[in-house]
Amino acid sequence: MSQDHEIETLFKNNRQWVAEVTREDPDFFVRTASQQTPKYLWIGCSDSRVTPNQITGLPPGQLFVHRNIANVINESDLNCMSVVDFAVRVLQVRHVIVCGHYGCAGVHAAMGDITQGPLDDWLDGVRALWDHNKGDLLKGSLETAKDRMTELNVRKQMLSLCRTPSIEHAWRHQNSLQIHGWIYGLKNGLLRSLYPDIGSISQRTRAESESSGL
Repeated sequence: MSQDHEIETLFKNNRQWVAEVTREDPDFFVRTASQQTPKYLWIGCSDSRVTPNQITGLPPGQLFVHRNIANVINESDLNCMSVVDFAVRVLQVRHVIVCGHYGCAGVHAAMGDITQGPLDDWLDGVRALWDHNKGDLLKGSLETAKDRMTELNVRKQMLSLCRTPSIEHAWRHQNSLQIHGWIYGLKNGLLRSLYPDIGSISQRTRAESESSGL
């Protein structure tokens, strides 16, 4: 076993967590090991301060999760597309939540055009969104522009998700599936819905017409 104190702390915390959970619910691990039946897929940012199960108050087994820098949804990303397809087709989730957060370093990096290497390619779509909207956003303060860009990025990724084959297939087969666009506030811990939910191809078409340029 590693002698590194920082790593040992994680194992110690794990054992304490197991003891606490077992004490409160002796059958917890037997029950959760048998199956997962989440109603929700969460697509969010990898930021260590945004912990989906904790901020939604959901226990393990209730929330299927995919996270990456700046909660980007791109059809060329096989990881994300596999998660979406599995969640929709196999787990049959009823809600997909695209959640950004204020203070997102990924969004800020795209705005500052300071990225390099793989991250530069990854944030290309977010950078294009900034280039398209920065004239209007910079009419106010930079902090306000950062917050608004984070919100617009949620909308962009929400619409990108709605165009994926897995989501379209579910809607064409009349499956009940709602797409949600949320934002999380690091300073107050609150979640907020930013945009109307999308639950059909017709609703997606209407949302796209109202969000020209995203």
